[in-house]
Amino acid sequence: MSDQFEPIADPRPVDSPWPQAVWPVPVDAVLTGTTIELRRTVPADAEGICNALADPRVWEFLVMNAQTAEQWHETIAALQTAPAFCQWTVVLREEVNGLPAGTIVGTTAFLDTSAQDARTEIGFTSYNPLVWGTRVNPETKLLLLRWAFDRMLMGRVQLKTDVRNVRSQKAISRLGATYEGVRRRYQRRADGSIRDTVVFSIIAQEWPAVRDGLIQRLGGDPQA
Repeated sequence: MSDQFEPIADPRPVDSPWPQAVWPVPVDAVLTGTTIELRRTVPADAEGICNALADPRVWEFLVMNAQTAEQWHETIAALQTAPAFCQWTVVLREEVNGLPAGTIVGTTAFLDTSAQDARTEIGFTSYNPLVWGTRVNPETKLLLLRWAFDRMLMGRVQLKTDVRNVRSQKAISRLGATYEGVRRRYQRRADGSIRDTVVFSIIAQEWPAVRDGLIQRLGGDPQA
């Protein structure tokens, strides 16, 4: 055992009790922004999600591999019964890079949620490459983070990505999330290899600054 380890001091030595989070998300919840709308995913969204994620680049770093409408239908139906999971379908409200309003461009989710511990994770996120680098991801994250902190009373929101997925790591960092480290040999990729996972988080005390940064980046509040 190394004698170089320095125990970590408690960063919040005076810590008030925190309320239990509000969970689950109502089945009719809709989060509306300027460019996108998030609605609870249903099996009927399978074909639209499948079409949005048909580009092979989408699957390079993912831990699942649902590439047909039938596979997506089965996956969505199964996840609807997962108690710690809430899947959203990302739908355009305006044209983006030739994709018209009303087009499904991806999916995302709350996962590994613990209402008792007031924490959740934003993940299971994939988009049509035509919307990469646009307003879609930051607006999606702003809507989800607002729901998590302001409606569900979460104290922590976690985001994870493959150590090889540099594009995703940069995107998460630009949100204002704090890098926490790497979980080594953490999770199996779809190809059978085991990935190291990079972990970021946002806690409730950081949320106002993160929110304001995202609103500024988007040029205004998408829910205003």
